[in-house]
Amino acid sequence: MLSEDELDRAFAALADPTRRAILARLAAGEAAVAEVGSPFAMSQPAVSKHLKVLEGAGLISRHRQARQRFCRLEARRLRDVSDWLGSYREFWEESFERLDDYLEELQKEEEPS
Repeated sequence: MLSEDELDRAFAALADPTRRAILARLAAGEAAVAEVGSPFAMSQPAVSKHLKVLEGAGLISRHRQARQRFCRLEARRLRDVSDWLGSYREFWEESFERLDDYLEELQKEEEPS
């Protein structure tokens, strides 16, 4: 179970479209930092800031291999966030079921005898 602080950092990281695009790229596999930043019209320091936010949220990890730095998606943290969101799925499904039942009742009342 994620702590409140971990959830806050994960959602803050996911709030940015550039960081979501980076995660989408890393879902295809590990990549060098330069490769991760290449699709974006931003400086390498700006890309590094995004990567630091993602790493701080536990959504990616970075490691060095020879002279290159690589990034890897940390799928477990994404699963933890998804599980937290999923806990509300049951609430919404039950709410929609009650709404469906109510709408059916209203339709029956409006039908001519």
